[in-house]
Amino acid sequence: MTPELLTLLEHVDTPTVCNAIEVVQGRRGFDAFTRGTMLCSEPGRAVVGHAVTAQIAAHDPPTEAPDVIRARRMAYYKAMHDAPKPSLAVIEDADYPDCIGAYWGEINTTIHKGFGMSGALTNGVMRDLGDLPPGFPVIAGSMGPSHGFVHVRALGTPVTVFGLRVTQGDLVHADRHGALVIPPEVIPHLANGIERLLATERLILKPARAPGFDFAAFETAWAAFEKSRT
Repeated sequence: MTPELLTLLEHVDTPTVCNAIEVVQGRRGFDAFTRGTMLCSEPGRAVVGHAVTAQIAAHDPPTEAPDVIRARRMAYYKAMHDAPKPSLAVIEDADYPDCIGAYWGEINTTIHKGFGMSGALTNGVMRDLGDLPPGFPVIAGSMGPSHGFVHVRALGTPVTVFGLRVTQGDLVHADRHGALVIPPEVIPHLANGIERLLATERLILKPARAPGFDFAAFETAWAAFEKSRT
């Protein structure tokens, strides 16, 4: 991924990327995206990065020895620190849909941002919304006040977040609409796909926003719009 593509992806929303992937693929049916409604700590900001995956749980205390839990926790933070940038923490909460422990609060988000990561995607809980560091969006399944017995169960394994399967290293784009995994074969062509998509949308949006827009103008614009999509 080039710096130019990264900048472009940071400035478009996830629905645009979703549609642009289909433009590149030349067909509808792309389905590597989340299902359901998620919450975003910075609604106006998109986040993109290669996934660093882990699984957590918080409902019940861990049953492993404390030194095992601590060693895994430190391995987790080392992996997040060392991940090639841009990187995105993608965390599956094993308690879903009954998640109770907020892993993403002021302390953890500040640590991960300090490591140079771009943000976090989780089906779990976030909290401390007024104290999260700016520029580190968290896209989460819910909000809550407690951290419960939160602990890391696994690191680097495939995870599932709101129906989206994410593997370590996948390129993920996320915002207030949810998240998707960008197919590797699409990446070299994605900037062109986004440009083509936006140009096509302007064919209908520009006249629809102009004074005097009526059904005749709509028919003309829609015909051009449909032609550009086929």
